[in-house]
Amino acid sequence: MTVTSSLRRFPSVLMAWRNLGRNRTRTALAMLGIVIGVMAIASLGMTGVALEQQATSNLGNLANEVSVSPGEDIETDGITDDQVATLRDVAPATTVIPQKSNVTELTARNGAEANVQVTGVTNPAPLYDIASGDEPTRLQTGALISESTAEQLGLQLGDPVEYEGQIYRIRGFIAAESGFGPNGGGELVLPESALSEQEYYNSVTVIAADGEASTATANAIEAEFNDADDEILTARSFASVQENISSFTDTLELALLGIGSISLVVASVAILNVMLMSTIERRGEIGVLRAVGVRRGEVLRMILTEAAFLGAVGGLVGSAGSLVVGLALFQVLTGDATLALEWSSSRYLLYGMLFALIASVLSGIYPAWTAANESPVDALRG
Repeated sequence: MTVTSSLRRFPSVLMAWRNLGRNRTRTALAMLGIVIGVMAIASLGMTGVALEQQATSNLGNLANEVSVSPGEDIETDGITDDQVATLRDVAPATTVIPQKSNVTELTARNGAEANVQVTGVTNPAPLYDIASGDEPTRLQTGALISESTAEQLGLQLGDPVEYEGQIYRIRGFIAAESGFGPNGGGELVLPESALSEQEYYNSVTVIAADGEASTATANAIEAEFNDADDEILTARSFASVQENISSFTDTLELALLGIGSISLVVASVAILNVMLMSTIERRGEIGVLRAVGVRRGEVLRMILTEAAFLGAVGGLVGSAGSLVVGLALFQVLTGDATLALEWSSSRYLLYGMLFALIASVLSGIYPAWTAANESPVDALRG
């Protein structure tokens, strides 16, 4: 069944479809403006989502973590065992992981050297993503090392690394996006006993159930250890960082949508011009239709339908083009093109198409009203 045969049941719609086909070049150019406008809105909206996901991807699952470090007024050189015990009491429904830190230089057999941060911890599993090898929940022997550092030094699983005269066998490689060591993330994770000479902990990571719980935990820790005059421990929730990033990217998305909307407004003006020219050229034809009994409402519907066709077809083509652009953007920015199909990003395809349809119909109201309300005698005389 063809489009024409399907539209025979609706005379005004059929006439609108045929009228658009009379001057295909003009129709195509008007539709091109809609396509560009929709692609601008949808693509820029999806760009904002992709940027937000890229900005927050480095945080990984850290929204539920609280980082506790010594404050300015602490009397010791780090966090004590008693303070760690108090942290467990303050946040009983969390996982409290104390850590000792140092720095060292590793030397490979081929002479290559790398400066790394050394972290002594008993339970590294919640803190690190392991690219290959073991992910021990209790690290009592062996070591974990950053994947990038292992590649730099030519190390393999099972190879030895030396720290303070002791040899540790590599059990696993820390994924590139995991960990917070200096020098591009270079980090060597050892059993806590490897740093036994250090009496105090350099930091403590508290893992809560979710971002809201982590914020509440950070506030509870600050209230327990600090007052108006003394800052014993500093608690920082990564959930607040993620919220700030989301707030910024939301503002950026609105700005990008505003820029894209300008293109669609320009396209709407072009449609208004096309519809005005079309109604002027068909003034006599419209006068004949009115003279033989076609009502004003039918003429109004016919011209508005023409405008709606321009918006609908242009919106569909623009959305299809935006989807291709979105897939490419997400692949480049996040490494996963399928994220473009999620509602948070794909909704902009729908927004662009609806905006195009509404803008096109609004642009056709004035030409349709003018043509429908003109006297048949004046139209025929013109």
